[in-house]
Amino acid sequence: MSQITAIVLAAGKGTRMKSSKAKVLHSLAGKPMVEHVLDAVKKAGIEQQIVVVGHQAEEVKAHLGDGYTYVLQEKQLGTGHAVKQTTNAWPSHGRTLLILCGDTPLVTAETLEKLVSYHHHHEAVCTVLTAVVPDPTGYGRIIRNQQGHVTAIVEEKDATDAQKEIKEINTGCYCFDQNRLAEALEQLSPANAQGEYYLTDVISFFQQQGHVVAGVEVRDFRELQGINNRSQLAQAEAILRERINEALMLSGVTIVSPHNTYIDAGVQVGRDTVIMPNTHLRGNTKIGENCEIGPDTTIINSSVGSGTVINNSVIKESNIGNNCTIGPFSYLRPGTRLADNVKIGDFVEVKKSVIGKGSKIPHLTYIGDAEIEEQVNVGAGTITCNYDGKNKWKTVLKKGAFIGSNTNLVAPVTVGDNAVVGAGSTITKDVPADSLAVARERQRNILGWATKNKKET
Repeated sequence: MSQITAIVLAAGKGTRMKSSKAKVLHSLAGKPMVEHVLDAVKKAGIEQQIVVVGHQAEEVKAHLGDGYTYVLQEKQLGTGHAVKQTTNAWPSHGRTLLILCGDTPLVTAETLEKLVSYHHHHEAVCTVLTAVVPDPTGYGRIIRNQQGHVTAIVEEKDATDAQKEIKEINTGCYCFDQNRLAEALEQLSPANAQGEYYLTDVISFFQQQGHVVAGVEVRDFRELQGINNRSQLAQAEAILRERINEALMLSGVTIVSPHNTYIDAGVQVGRDTVIMPNTHLRGNTKIGENCEIGPDTTIINSSVGSGTVINNSVIKESNIGNNCTIGPFSYLRPGTRLADNVKIGDFVEVKKSVIGKGSKIPHLTYIGDAEIEEQVNVGAGTITCNYDGKNKWKTVLKKGAFIGSNTNLVAPVTVGDNAVVGAGSTITKDVPADSLAVARERQRNILGWATKNKKET
């Protein structure tokens, strides 16, 4: 679709959202709603995209980044006014313009492709994407003639009682012949109940000129439902997550309870992985094959290798190898890297550390700013004391080291290959390879002390 330019209208404030944030930046399934629209346009093969910005323009541009042509609509005076601001950004030679709203995040690439194909096949100057809805309140109504061509779009506030009974509505998505639209935009007037320049008024101009305006109905009217408040935002997100889960299940992923599983757009999950209830996979997360994830697990911007089992845990910005076991009640913080066959047990917190192949941190342990090599065993209650109140320091546990329970490793410190640290030790100096380090008071037994102490009490 190299001869098509898309114009996405994203300038509105969205007052009904009751938010200080621009409406199009409100998130669904991990992405702002306008980004879902732009992704659908790109997936349809349309590379050139113009984004009309207005309210919080700089914030919208900063989030979306490069790759788009931005046009500023300083005053929001209607959709016709918004499109008119883009004319200087149109290509110099005539082509097709696809216009759609930035608050319709459920629109699919397939629907956009269908609209463009229908437009070209019928050689129309304009093709309107329509929908038949149970309750058309608030939407512009589609008026057709006996041939089925669209003759007008009447906004709710300008509609007669008879027109308000029409259930076919305008979705706000159109294809236009660029040259004809340029002519029509010059004829727009704000003579309506809202005092705005309606893009829909160009339909009447085309009708007067004898041009064909086509209308094609979307298969699922929910695709083009606009988001105007938080309730509609939640409804749209539920639909979007349902689509995501359905696509994953059809690709070979088992989701035990789809209605209680929350997966962001763009998350990748390998085949034969099982996702248990109340699992949240967010951001740029990638899960390998044959994993078991959940229940009650959140993974954010992390990669997980194949064959790994994670349950009742939180993982952020971490890389996990193959055949690892994590949880229950583990917390992997940003910068954590686990090699293959690592065990992270219950109530273990790991931060910005590298854990080598086959190493185990079974339970009740904090590991921070550490490098743990292969086949290391860290006993329960171990703490790396990595922060002195000013700086963070590194702990190194070399290959095959064994750390006894209830040990404090005061960084910077290194425990050598195959060295053993006795339980209850506070290690402040390096431990040589193949050594035993014990750093605790010698035990003394005072006979009869307990009986004497009770009598005195």
